[in-house]
Amino acid sequence: MRRREFIKALAGSAAAWPLAARAQLAAMPVIGYLDVSSPDGSGPIVAAFRRGLAQTGQVEGSNVAIVYRWADGHNDRLPELAADLVRQKVNVIATPGSTAAALAAKATTTTIPIIFATGADPVAAGLVPTLNRPGGNVTGVATLNAEVGPKRLDLLRQVNPAASNVALLINPTNPAISEPLSRDVQAAARTLGVRLHVLHASSDGEIEAAFAALRGLQVGGLVIGSDQFFNSRSGQLAALALRHSLPAIYQYREFTAAGGLISYGASLADAFQLAGIYTGRILNGEKPADLPVQQSTKVEMTINLKTAKALGLTVPPALLVAADEVIE
Repeated sequence: MRRREFIKALAGSAAAWPLAARAQLAAMPVIGYLDVSSPDGSGPIVAAFRRGLAQTGQVEGSNVAIVYRWADGHNDRLPELAADLVRQKVNVIATPGSTAAALAAKATTTTIPIIFATGADPVAAGLVPTLNRPGGNVTGVATLNAEVGPKRLDLLRQVNPAASNVALLINPTNPAISEPLSRDVQAAARTLGVRLHVLHASSDGEIEAAFAALRGLQVGGLVIGSDQFFNSRSGQLAALALRHSLPAIYQYREFTAAGGLISYGASLADAFQLAGIYTGRILNGEKPADLPVQQSTKVEMTINLKTAKALGLTVPPALLVAADEVIE
């Protein structure tokens, strides 16, 4: 009898283990990751977000789950994706890199914590009332983005001083970023005596159309406005700029690594890592209302000399010395 009871008990525990494992998995806190771009090309920045999480003891698949919602470049899809995450009762919504996603999440819930990483002014964008005391369910990371737009125009002119016509490419469906950026770069263009053409793109087809339009404008350079939609298309933008023999500058190193001429701006990986840290701290019991908006002030400049040579440009030695990285 004892042997049969032992076998029965062993079988019972074996059957119960998967149930317990499933229960443990179901009990994991869940992060809703909301992004306007797509998984393609987002691997490095998502990895940076996970690194930040891990610094707080939160490891995806071990003690926390992440459900991903991608808008594939369509900002108009964000409200429904945010509503879906709310219906799933996720513990926190992370919207690193997309101001439009953060605003969509904020409009959908006043109770679930939301963590953003944005290049916009979080107060002017309506994300938080103040940086030091967010006070609600939203906080995150602010990067230098629109503020350095005029500097990108200046750098482009240093590489190509003859450029009297320059274009700025923005995503009009993200006005929290595109409007102040356009205003500031236009003011800088007037100061430099440069004619600025503002082009819009919020889809792959519109990007192609914008570059086609640039041929007729005879511009000597292109400033690409920072936007998560453009982030996930760094390779496409760099290839188009080179195909059209157009000196171009963007915010992130990923653009220059893909063959773009210059990148200048905040570190994307640094911002996503900081957003991951804040997300982990929320899961560990802290409140977004008590976490001031962090300032990511790390700025990087990368120059692709191979692209400069292909474009017939000579990069001033002073810029090469100032660059954080030179790709040859």
